[in-house]
Amino acid sequence: MIKENRKPIHLNLRTIQFPITAIASILHRISGVLLFIIMGPILWLLKLSLSSNNEFCKIYNFLLVNYYVSKFLFWITIIVIIYHIVAGIRQILMDFGYLEQTLLMGKISVKVIFILTILLSVLSGILIWYPLNRP
Repeated sequence: MIKENRKPIHLNLRTIQFPITAIASILHRISGVLLFIIMGPILWLLKLSLSSNNEFCKIYNFLLVNYYVSKFLFWITIIVIIYHIVAGIRQILMDFGYLEQTLLMGKISVKVIFILTILLSVLSGILIWYPLNRP
């Protein structure tokens, strides 16, 4: 008897349907990488702004000229931070045994993560675009 070789010849990632828990895990890793990349320019701008009053004024004027773009980039950075923190808290709770490590609990906790991230992102967007201390 000849056994059939059922190994895939090539793996098409676009046809695979990932479970929601895998999507959350991949997004958590992507958000971590994005935070690592974003921290470089943020720390560089902080260093420049603290080096002298002249450099601070240059950065301030640059951000004023690109007001909406800088606010949007700041909002995106906050969203990435929010997702990474919320998903990290979920992972810590699962690692320490406060959440069961079952498929059902995984699906429920991922949905809670997505809902919390959306709510906190909208709240941060409101606070960024419409601050409380407007003149």
